[in-house]
Amino acid sequence: MTAATAPDQRLDLRGVRCPANSARALVRLEGMEPGQTLEILLDDGEPIASVPESLAADGHAVVSRVRQGTAWYLLVKAGG
Repeated sequence: MTAATAPDQRLDLRGVRCPANSARALVRLEGMEPGQTLEILLDDGEPIASVPESLAADGHAVVSRVRQGTAWYLLVKAGG
């Protein structure tokens, strides 16, 4: 990732079970300015299936999701 595309913040939620991972991500996003980006690392399975949906339902935009090994890198733009 280049400096121009680097997220404003990162949050590693690997090993955190549902629904705690969604709650932690939402708390972090609530503290961010609209338009800022948060990179979230998630486990495969239920986390990648449920966290993006939860964030979108709360008004945040899931910009991308990329799998690397057993982890998912989710880029989310904070909503207003």
